Amino acid sequence: MKLVAGLGNPGRKYEGTRHNAGYMVLAELARRGSAPPAKSAFQGETSEVKINGERTLLLWPHTFMNRSGTSVLAARDFYKITNEEMLVVCDDLHLPLGSLRIRAQGSAGGQKGLADVTRVLGTEVVSRLRVGIGEAPAGWDPADYVLGKFTRQDLAMIEDVIVRAAEAVETW
Repeated sequence: MKLVAGLGNPGRKYEGTRHNAGYMVLAELARRGSAPPAKSAFQGETSEVKINGERTLLLWPHTFMNRSGTSVLAARDFYKITNEEMLVVCDDLHLPLGSLRIRAQGSAGGQKGLADVTRVLGTEVVSRLRVGIGEAPAGWDPADYVLGKFTRQDLAMIEDVIVRAAEAVETW
């Protein structure tokens, strides 16, 4: 079994925000895989799909972005999944809007949810797919920017990048 954790913040208040790009990618994977309704587990929600014939657990942590590691660790340990069989999907404000970056390991690069996952797991050897949301405009607080919703102009690009990110997960 593989584990794909999409990072974000739970609740209607955060739906459609830049910080929930990881949740959006998992929603697309669930749609593509005709996933059953998500169940509450591991301080989040889970659903199982087959991706390229392989059982894959989709995990939406509900511990809020900066505490995502607790949920990821609980799911990993319960299913005895190795770190090499895990992928974390998150937003990245240092990548241009609409770009993707996938790596097998590395630093969190300022992404606090990813930083918490690597801290709790005790290793930076965790695959990650970063979804570019673009830099905060001059004069904006980065926290306000990532917690803000995509602009109408950005929506078409985001819908496209979410599809491409789901395809990247399927390839991974």
